Amino acid sequence: MTNEAAEMPFLDHLEELRGRIIWSLIALGVCAVLGFFIVTELDVIGLLERPFHQVMPGQNLLFTSPTTPVVVTFKLAFVVGFILALPVIAYQAWSFFSPALYDHEKRLIVPAIAIGFLLFLAGIAMAYFFVLPLGLNFLLGFQAESLEPIITIDEYLKFATRLILAFGVIFEMPVILVLLGMLGIVTPAGLRKYRRHAIVGLAVASALLTPADVGTMAMLFTPMILLYEASIWLVQVVVGRRGIERRESIDGGRGGNGDGTGAPRGS
Repeated sequence: MTNEAAEMPFLDHLEELRGRIIWSLIALGVCAVLGFFIVTELDVIGLLERPFHQVMPGQNLLFTSPTTPVVVTFKLAFVVGFILALPVIAYQAWSFFSPALYDHEKRLIVPAIAIGFLLFLAGIAMAYFFVLPLGLNFLLGFQAESLEPIITIDEYLKFATRLILAFGVIFEMPVILVLLGMLGIVTPAGLRKYRRHAIVGLAVASALLTPADVGTMAMLFTPMILLYEASIWLVQVVVGRRGIERRESIDGGRGGNGDGTGAPRGS
């Protein structure tokens, strides 16, 4: 740890935080502009419509206002820009909190950011290829004998992006808990103690974030439980190494003998 950075006055911390937030917002703005070109040039809307067309072949999504195509394009551009800006935002957060971390924890941050981004993409892929088609098939097939769906593009994209982003965020659980463990906010013992509470909370979250069928709920709930269990193990590893380094730092400050006298052991 760098003592000078760790002992920075409170107002200097606020000034640094303001700078980190400003850089994050600049990155988000630039990536949102880039996201607009990605949405328009790569037909991202058509890509998101593909699961709908798999379930409802030959039926197009509708819109009821002349401004809807423009609005949904800008909203989707912001979502794409947010995803692209995530590594920069994560780096700014790391730069702010890194003075409070030990050297071995700093070495873990860059791999953690990379793994976190890959996990986010894995959650998005799972939602897009598996959960979204299954959810649409259930919802659009419910009472299909009596009701005919009229689905607008804005409502569909709201549903699809919320579901996809929810999976991406949930898959970030190990990285978030490990970072909280580094900061001393959570501990392995606490995660184990409140495991039952966490299971109930994850079950409720999976019910709220997915369509109302058991299959899609299970497809979110199962990886959530596995990620929670993996997070306990990862936090245990990180906290254990932090404790070893803290004890070595204290012993080194005492002259290496651990009794505060500065004399060699065995003298």
